[in-house]
Amino acid sequence: MQNNSFSSSISATISAEEAIKKISKIPEWWGVTFTGNADNQGDTFTVKMTGDSFFNFTVTELIPGKKLVWLVTDCHMPWYSDKAEWTDTRLVFDLKESNGTTELTFTHEGLTPDVECYKDCESGWTHWIRTSLASYLTTGKGAFRPPTK
Repeated sequence: MQNNSFSSSISATISAEEAIKKISKIPEWWGVTFTGNADNQGDTFTVKMTGDSFFNFTVTELIPGKKLVWLVTDCHMPWYSDKAEWTDTRLVFDLKESNGTTELTFTHEGLTPDVECYKDCESGWTHWIRTSLASYLTTGKGAFRPPTK
């Protein structure tokens, strides 16, 4: 599932453990409405964008300083014919720290070029990871923009 899934990498001068803590503070870099908790394995949370769209997540894996995985357990994307296209996909944050710099590789497993939202989601994730999350990890402030849809 992961082979041609969307992936993007950034690096920041921050410890990998601190990076995971910051990633879990979703509204600070994703610019969405957030309810629930994302700090510990087993936590559940909901992200809402515009209108009646929503994404429900469960933190399925948390290895401090190494890896964070969120499973999309349900979603509603009213802009697409398959409104639940992200359901059962995974957002994976892999981290490697070396000499005070953390390399973060984000993969949205299941977001592949053959799914309807790929073009919009690719540009969205590119912004949220490379621009907003990178900014939040280095300056403490995300770089928000309106949602893609």
